[in-house]
Amino acid sequence: MSTFVTPKFRNQQASNFHQELKKRVNNYFEETKKSATGNWSLYFKAILFWSLYIALYVHVVFFTPVGWVAFIEALLMGGLTAAIGFNVMHDGGHGSFSKSKVWNKIAAYSVNALGASGIMWNNKHNIIHHTYTNIDGIDDDIEIKPMLRMCETQKKYKIHRYQHIYVWFLYTLLLIIWVFMTDYKKYFTKKVGEVPIKKMSSFDHFAFWIAKAGYLIMMVALPIYTMGFVYWLVGFLTLSMFAGFVLSIVFQLAHTVEQTSFPTPTAGTNDIENEWAIHQLETTANFATKNKLISWLVGGLNFQVEHHLFPKVSHVHYPAISKIIKKTCQEFDVKYNEYQKMRQAIVSHAAYLKKMGAA
Repeated sequence: MSTFVTPKFRNQQASNFHQELKKRVNNYFEETKKSATGNWSLYFKAILFWSLYIALYVHVVFFTPVGWVAFIEALLMGGLTAAIGFNVMHDGGHGSFSKSKVWNKIAAYSVNALGASGIMWNNKHNIIHHTYTNIDGIDDDIEIKPMLRMCETQKKYKIHRYQHIYVWFLYTLLLIIWVFMTDYKKYFTKKVGEVPIKKMSSFDHFAFWIAKAGYLIMMVALPIYTMGFVYWLVGFLTLSMFAGFVLSIVFQLAHTVEQTSFPTPTAGTNDIENEWAIHQLETTANFATKNKLISWLVGGLNFQVEHHLFPKVSHVHYPAISKIIKKTCQEFDVKYNEYQKMRQAIVSHAAYLKKMGAA
């Protein structure tokens, strides 16, 4: 039985780009006397989003409003599911929500209440995606086979000619597939794609199952009991499909657009051509960074370049450090991928998918 071996990034001693970048960003936090973690603007968002989500849940499940009101409330809950994921869970998972490890854990594992496993997310996102971004066969974010072809090294099927058209419906299924299929697949295979996950402790196994059971009780069994099956099904699909669509769009605009690359390891040595920091810049793109509303709602994930270079820095600091990173990239002649408008990134994503599916 062969052992899966991850590729290695080349240490380019001739370039001190990453060292200089870290030095300048660290200097920013020292000079401004700011903590790199979240602040009260982030904590306010966390309290606001969770309070709204709980209030809507209670109203829909226990007070059963008329159909059109319930539909709007389910839609809002879907948006809040994505917003909590972007703003609370994501920062918590990277240890940037708070200086407190306890609050970071609480924020990170709040995703369990939304249906997904915090343990599986940590393996998939923090460990694999953030290290091997856009590397086919390793980065699970671009493994949507056979329905989508996300890079040139993936096999092409006839259906891919239309993937830029049907992809938008597929994106609505993300959360449903994530919660009810892929988490379990990772758990039972003990792998994220081909990459083995960290050995789970007895507590991890218990936490995985108790979280999944709790979600099924709160989001499936109890609503069916109080509202009836059809009413629940319409509401649950509305919530899940809207959340899935929003989550997918924000994730995909960061990495699968025309400006980003999909490096392949060198045959024989299994090396990645660039050092890690330059690899992140080549495989990542920003969008709509001047739009404060989008930045607020998506937890700064439109500043994806900053996030990938400094994942332990909270998203509330991305606008400030983006200026430092952009300037350093210019000085070292390193490409900095960015779309001024969100719609430009969406068009580029569609164009990229069309290119990947072309006959």
